[in-house]
Amino acid sequence: MKLISWNVNGLRACMNKGFTDFVAQAQPDVLCLQETKLQAGQISLELPGYHQYWNYAEKKGYSGTAVFTRAEPVAVTYGFGDEVHNHEGRVITAEYPDFYLVCCYTPNAQDGLKRIDYRMQWEDDFRAYLLELDGKKPVVLCGDLNVAHQEIDLKNPGPNRGNAGFSDQERGKMTELLAAGFLDTFRTLYPDKTGAYSWWSYRFNARAKNAGWRIDYFIVSARIQDRIAGAEILSDVYGSDHCPVVLELAD
Repeated sequence: MKLISWNVNGLRACMNKGFTDFVAQAQPDVLCLQETKLQAGQISLELPGYHQYWNYAEKKGYSGTAVFTRAEPVAVTYGFGDEVHNHEGRVITAEYPDFYLVCCYTPNAQDGLKRIDYRMQWEDDFRAYLLELDGKKPVVLCGDLNVAHQEIDLKNPGPNRGNAGFSDQERGKMTELLAAGFLDTFRTLYPDKTGAYSWWSYRFNARAKNAGWRIDYFIVSARIQDRIAGAEILSDVYGSDHCPVVLELAD
């Protein structure tokens, strides 16, 4: 099973930069998007063979997630937990016979960590939600989780320490999640691989210099480690400031 996750940073813009060609070439079984920046009815997207599920933010042109899947899920839910978390279209959960798929766009802590208190509440509540699901069947979490976990996960860790996405608080919450029984699939297969990034600033010619961050993930329940058949970062795919990331799950 081939799963792809991509923060498209505005799906309408990405559509003009080869999005449908990419889907046709990649042929994923499941495609999860973050930061669609859409409201209902603003786009007509024909993807033959895929069921489409959308979660829109209340604020126009902001956030939003989508899941496109060949196999129809057993059930699909939008959001999670307390109502406070469910205004920005950040989570879609698709239940399949043998696992839960969770597509997530984690809130950014913002410049100066202005939103760090909310981010910490999100992290704790979201981890509790994942553990609740994991108590029923294994979980596959994907998306832009807005944190580079270790120094190896960004080009310039020193100057960025304490910044949004590389604060001790956010990194610590990722550590807590993994300690709770989950695996970072890419690092499971490639624990020492450097220069592997999924997001680059539009400034300073960052992508050409590969001065990036790895903040897009597939995280799975540790008990299905033997099903991790492949993990990739498709850094040669353009169309957004993020690139797609891939998980191959063995049957």
